[in-house]
Parts: sequence; C-alpha cells; structure tokens
Amino acid sequence: MRKQQLRGVLAAGVVTVLTAVGTAVVTPEASAATVQPNVPYVLVNRHSGKALDVYDLATNDGAPINQYTRNDGAWQQWRFLDSGGGWYRLQSAHSGKVLDLPTADDGIQLVQNADRNDARQQFRLADSAGGQVRLINRNSGKALDVWEWSTADGAKVSQYQDLDGANQQWQLVPLGGAARTFANPIKRNGPDPWLQYHNGSYYLATTTWNSTITMRRSSTLAGLATAADQVIFNLSGRPNGCCNMWAPEFHLLNGPNGPRWYFYYTAGQNVPDYNPTQRLHVLESAGTDPMGPYTFKADLGNDWQLDASVLQVNGSLYLMGTYGGDGAGQSNFIQRLTNPWTLSGSRARLSSPTLSWERQTGAVNEGPEPLYHNGRVMVVYSASACWGPDYKLGLLTLTGSDPMNPTHWTKKSTPVFQRSDANGVFAPGHNGFFKSPDGTEDWIVYHANDSAGGGCDMNRSTRAQKFTWNADGTPNFGTPVRLGATLTAPSGE
Repeated sequence: MRKQQLRGVLAAGVVTVLTAVGTAVVTPEASAATVQPNVPYVLVNRHSGKALDVYDLATNDGAPINQYTRNDGAWQQWRFLDSGGGWYRLQSAHSGKVLDLPTADDGIQLVQNADRNDARQQFRLADSAGGQVRLINRNSGKALDVWEWSTADGAKVSQYQDLDGANQQWQLVPLGGAARTFANPIKRNGPDPWLQYHNGSYYLATTTWNSTITMRRSSTLAGLATAADQVIFNLSGRPNGCCNMWAPEFHLLNGPNGPRWYFYYTAGQNVPDYNPTQRLHVLESAGTDPMGPYTFKADLGNDWQLDASVLQVNGSLYLMGTYGGDGAGQSNFIQRLTNPWTLSGSRARLSSPTLSWERQTGAVNEGPEPLYHNGRVMVVYSASACWGPDYKLGLLTLTGSDPMNPTHWTKKSTPVFQRSDANGVFAPGHNGFFKSPDGTEDWIVYHANDSAGGGCDMNRSTRAQKFTWNADGTPNFGTPVRLGATLTAPSGE
C-alpha cells in the first residue's frame, strides 16, 4: 500500500477536465512556481534526496528516467522549454530528449523521447511547502512520483495522483548562476593528453608508460583533476605491443558496424631501451561509449613509429604519425587508410624539421594533430625535442588538393605556441583539440613542464585553454597560462 496521506486533487489546486474520450487534461494554477528559460536545473527529490537522472547515461528514445545520487552531471541537468500557458517540457542536457509519460496509468515508467511538444511531454509546476514543487503532467493530471517511496539509486520515477507527498516534491537547483571555473593542471603526471567531450562528459587519456591504457571521465573540466583513472585495456601478452604505452588518441569513426571509437596508441616490448621497439596499434570499441569495452583491432606498420592520429579530408581517412624520416630527421608521415585500422599504399613524408626553431634541442617533428576551421584543413605538430624547454607547436596548412603530396602543404615559418617564462610554462606541446559542450568554443589540450629543467617524462602535466582564430583563418593559441590561474570553464557546462 502506498504511504501518502490523501489530500485530494482539489486541495492541491488542480483543475481537471475530462475530454470526450476520458483523458484527463489539467489546467495550471495561477500561482505556480516559475523557472528561468535555458537555465539547467537539477531536480532533487525531497524524500530520497536523489536527483532525477537519465539512467545509465542513455541517449536513446524510451530510455528510463530514474533517481540517482546527485552529481550534477549533464544526465542530471534539465532545461525547461516553454510550451505556453504555464506548461513546460523538461529537456535533458545530456541527450537532448524530453521527459515523457507514455500513458496516463499509475506506475508507468518515466522515459525520455524526442520532443513532440504534446500533452504527454508537458508539465506544470505546483507549489509545495518549503519552496519545493510538484510536476503535474498535462495528459494525466498526475504528479511525478518516486515509486513506492524508494530511496535507492536507480529507483523508478513514475506518476501518481497528486497527493503532495514528499516523494512527489522536488527542489529545483539552478546551475546557471556564476560561470563555472577551473585551473590548470587538469591532470598532474599526464603527458601526451587527448581529450574529447561526448554526450555530457569529458574523457581524458594520457601516457601511462606501462602495460595499461587508462581513461578518466568528468562532467566538468575541473572535475578531471580528481577523477579516477580507469583501466580500459591491458597490453600484457600482446606480441610486440607490450608495454610502454604512449600518446593515446581516440576518434569516433564510421566502421562496418556503424560509429565506433578507435583508440590509437604507441607501445613496444618491455625492454630497458624500449624506443627501437615502439609501434602503432589500434583498438575498437563495442559501441559508442568512449570508455569501451575495447578489443584489439590491428598493428599499424612494422617499424619505429609514434604519435598516431587520423586526418579526414573529403571523406577519406589518413593515418598520421612520426617516423625516422628517411634520413631527414624525425619527421611526420601520412598514409591512406581504407578503414580506421587498415593501411593502404606507401606512407609519405608530411613534414621534416627544416627550420631553426624546429631543431633547437633536437631535429624533431612529431605529434601531428588535425585541425579544421571554415573549410580549411590544418595540422598542428610538435617540434624540437621534448627533453628541452623549447618544445613547441608548428602549423601546416593544406593549400593544395592532395594530402599525400608534401608540396600541397604549407608550413608556417614561425611557431604558433611556445614557452612562457613569465608564466612559468616550459615545453608546451603534444596537443589535441576539443569543442566546448555547447559547440561554440575551440579549446586546446596540451602538456607542459613547470620549469626549464623539466624532462620528457611523467612529470609533465595536462593543461587546457580556449583559443580563437586570426583573420586569415589560422588558430591563435595565445600564451600558455600559468598554473593555478582561474579560468572560465568551457561554454555550456
């Protein structure tokens, strides 16, 4: 038996009208709580203290909406979309879907579905004591309800007659006040970072220099600093592929079974001098979760190669990386891919250390990373040697039509990102790029040292900062920011 004390529908201020077919259509009260449009809210149940949650981070239609311990992740953030007349749809910041009660039955599972803006997806706010609210469904006239007064994580959220019980009362916690902030580093001991924002979370992988591949996840950039590293793959037992994992990257690419994450990394035999054995390898995810699970897919090449990345031009895929350079010093290469794990044809030299600033500590071009803007295709790469303070970034622009032809790339004569003695940042390099959650900002992630004496080791830390664009369409990365400086978090957090 349900434990609410019956107060009656009219006592709660609800006016119910039965249509010709018997469906309850509810009109809103004149004095109901109000919400701010486009501001994300967390909805915390008064009885359980748990938050309304897209369960298991689902993004599909029909996925259940339950309660879970509050963590303010995007899967617990809801925006109120105005349907007029005091009615709202509640849209998930994680999935973009809206709350939906498929029928008017008591106990029906609350789900998410594509926005139809019909009565089953519309709710009004009814005031309760202490600033709490009830959410009354327009189709059924019933209130959102944590079923059977459960306090457990994962408990079902449904609907029931509006009795103003504590399990039907919700605190609306706005998250749209002061802008979120963060400070670098976002990971200590995090060389060679790769960061992506996907379905409400940031995912970060860095070099481990052992037999494990790890990744951490957070709904905020600041949260990455304390998020736990989770092992997503173990290289033990891989012939010629264990251990000394370097330079991880994961890309969401189309394969024969649809979109999958392809995780590229460098690894070699576990011997004292591992450099001669380092090779490129790739894993494939089982679905579209960046955390996997992953299976081993392929070895890429059979000689010394580092720093794999994937370039996409006119629907074609290209593997980029670093190799011996055919006598031209440590250089970047490019090679066609017929799919995300199969090489085609011969590799070509993409760039070599030809400029004086590329040879300050050692003659090195490495870590080529794709960057796209307004139809322009670019590659940002690291230059000079990582064991010195003058490791920095250079820029290539595709000015011809064939990415495999080195003469179709133009190298910028000066570095685009380098050390800042004033800010105490040395050897910034080995970067990646990601978009802010709302897609309006461009961000760079990179590693750097805290002193000019820092080495090419695990003491390098992961940092991130927003960048802008020059009038000629090239990136303006600015100056690397000082550790500990307060920065505004990416837009849309």
